Amino acid sequence: MKKSTGRVTLPSEQNFLAETKEMMKRWGADAIRDSDGTKLDDEIKELDAKIYTTYFVARAHNDFAEKHLEECQQIYLMSLFHTAVSKELTIPFMEGYFSEQLKPDFLHDPKKYWEVIDRTTGDIVETTNWDVNESDETVIISNAIPFHEYTVSFLVYAIWDPTQMYNHITNDWGDKPHDIPFDVRQPYSNEYMKTYLKQWLIDNPATDVVRFTTFFYHFTLVFNNLGKEKFVDWFGYGASVSVAALDAFEKEKGYRLRPEDIVDCGYYNTSFRIPTKTYLDYMDFIQYFVAKEAKELVDIVHESGKEAMMFLGDNWIGTEPYGKHFEMIGLDAVVGSVGGGATLRMIADIPHVNYTEGRFLPYFFPDTFFEGNDPVIEANENWLTARRAILRNPVDRIGYGGYLSLAYKFPGFVDYIADITDEFREIYDTIKNVKPYTGIKVAILNSWGEIRTWQTHMVAHALWYKQIYSYLGVIESLSGAAVDVVFISFDDVVNKGIDKDIDVIINAGDGGTAFSGGKEWMNETLITTVRKWIYEGGGFVGIGEPTAYHHEGHYFQLATALGVDKELGFSLSTDKYFTSALDKHFISADTSTFDFGETMKNVYALSETTEIIEYSNGEVHLSSNDFGEGRAVYMAGLPYSQDNTRLLIRALFYAANKENNFNKWHASNIQCEVHAYPSIKKMAIVNNSMVEQQTTVYDGEGRSSEVTLSPSEIRWEEYK
Repeated sequence: MKKSTGRVTLPSEQNFLAETKEMMKRWGADAIRDSDGTKLDDEIKELDAKIYTTYFVARAHNDFAEKHLEECQQIYLMSLFHTAVSKELTIPFMEGYFSEQLKPDFLHDPKKYWEVIDRTTGDIVETTNWDVNESDETVIISNAIPFHEYTVSFLVYAIWDPTQMYNHITNDWGDKPHDIPFDVRQPYSNEYMKTYLKQWLIDNPATDVVRFTTFFYHFTLVFNNLGKEKFVDWFGYGASVSVAALDAFEKEKGYRLRPEDIVDCGYYNTSFRIPTKTYLDYMDFIQYFVAKEAKELVDIVHESGKEAMMFLGDNWIGTEPYGKHFEMIGLDAVVGSVGGGATLRMIADIPHVNYTEGRFLPYFFPDTFFEGNDPVIEANENWLTARRAILRNPVDRIGYGGYLSLAYKFPGFVDYIADITDEFREIYDTIKNVKPYTGIKVAILNSWGEIRTWQTHMVAHALWYKQIYSYLGVIESLSGAAVDVVFISFDDVVNKGIDKDIDVIINAGDGGTAFSGGKEWMNETLITTVRKWIYEGGGFVGIGEPTAYHHEGHYFQLATALGVDKELGFSLSTDKYFTSALDKHFISADTSTFDFGETMKNVYALSETTEIIEYSNGEVHLSSNDFGEGRAVYMAGLPYSQDNTRLLIRALFYAANKENNFNKWHASNIQCEVHAYPSIKKMAIVNNSMVEQQTTVYDGEGRSSEVTLSPSEIRWEEYK
């Protein structure tokens, strides 16, 4: 491969000039960045490269924050559940929380801004029946009902930034001061952030790109009394709450928020919860404020002749790159961490910026770069999953983060990344702004729609959870597949119907979650619109507990279309005779063993017309059903793998009644894929595995050829 340069950002640090120059050459880097905990020498800043400098708007300014602790960022928390055994109950509301991170807000009247709830009845306890003891941080409830459970919803000041806390603990920073975050909604903080930025830009003339990390409000990350993560929600808006925000919300929206609107029974409105209108109003309220204030900072940066970049992480709450206010900010670029194909597309597809950048794994931290470990393994896995998505829509740049001095000690890793950077540039130069071939268009249907584009089922950004991997596999598989993908909400369907160019709708998730829909399926317009659409020729793929809400004799509200339902125990007296799986089926033609992940229990076929594809343990895990002119496919779960990616794509083509088109631009070997670019008459034949593969490759006309690919190879071919 011809050596190329550019489109790569290299992390560096103090006293590492010679090595930085060497690594720039090895990886073809044209930009240098600092990381949390590192600084760049003046000599490094003078190198022939763009200089990115991390900029914290609302943290790492302790000289200011310590003088205005009343403007520290706030968050609503909920105490543990406590059972009353008499008419008086004392609740130590800070029990289980980390006192180095969180401090109760006694400055504002608890009787106005806190809430005590009888969790047995859901009733609010009158303020006359409880008092706060500041000295021991307890709430004393009088006239409690014995053996009812109670909680306290209370405001705290967040006195230690959680990202710095994580890095502090992970990298053993010892006595390094704790960053105190402040709230730019407050008057002194708002003025300070602008005046400080103006002076900072004057003091940092070598900086070309100001990398905002990020703006104002951190995703919800709360630590327990042991200094370990207690609650983490990458989408959580909890840390954007303050007394000032509550009062401003009431003035703007015309009604007042309750603490319960934020703590949400202790679920804190995670993205798995079906959002209430109140919570959506609050999100919109924060997004507009963040966009308006962030725009002022970006304008200041532009006036200085520098670029403004946002890190999609840390204090990103309110920016919502797929939200309606994001364009207002006027950013030049967005950079984010790449955990795989889904997160790559989450970054690459962001509109209204000049370029996007992916920060690849592993970070150069001591938890990975230590003697005896091989970081190439993680880097290779990360690259191969992300590369599929890059071939559909590449980010404009790639880079790494952390301590370059750690990575430098691993020459095999340095060599491998040199190969990756060259391969990335070759892909980018070939296909950027070139539309790839897509066989069908797929819509992911849930409560969130477009605002959670490529973000469904995530808890903490790109981390594995037992309860979600069987669904995350869906968007991971789609991120690098030859299909167009859009994200639509139930409200979209109700208000606008279903676009005619959509071939298949996917509804995937556990019953009652925002991703399956729960009570959303009680909307008559929603259910009849989708049902009619399938009947008239649309395709539907339901995974896990699709359209699940027990109502009028069905658990799956599209059970008749799907041809299956889930046994809840209510119809055990009704015999289920339909248990025979087909010997072969288009959907499973490439599959020898099935993996449904955590799978789904007690799903059964409704009639003999249901095409049962996999049946075991007395239940259906994979099936299809004709419904009018359309088809509906059921899957019990879909963890990400090459096998399951093929299974899903076959299911989509079958549901769309387009199985005759399946072999266009196709590789027979499930470890391989073909990406075609008709406008430039090129195709990429890709080996997604780390071993040699042989495959039959089909072009757009159905002609075939035999190809052998070396481990992880990508081969470019021209066609007529």
